[in-house]
Amino acid sequence: MKKAKEIYLKIKPYLPNKYIIAIVVFAVLMVFFDSNNLIKRFRYDRQAQELRREIRQYEQQRDETLRQLEDLRVGTQELEKIAREQYLMKKDNEEIILLER
Repeated sequence: MKKAKEIYLKIKPYLPNKYIIAIVVFAVLMVFFDSNNLIKRFRYDRQAQELRREIRQYEQQRDETLRQLEDLRVGTQELEKIAREQYLMKKDNEEIILLER
């Protein structure tokens, strides 16, 4: 207790009154020791940004897939192209030659 009193006496000239001390202590408690402190809040904000980025990415993938689906429904050339490229289908009188890149 004596050390605390000595520390207080050293700090006292620099602190104008007890209300400022109370405000500073309250601010430190809220910033570092509260259940919703600033560190957690920044971490949650970063996670929210990453999730928003993922949502945009998945929306772009969905739009591209919907466009491909519409192309498949409308045109037979698109359907033939996918059948040839992805499933290696061919006509009876054709040969398939695969080239490695």
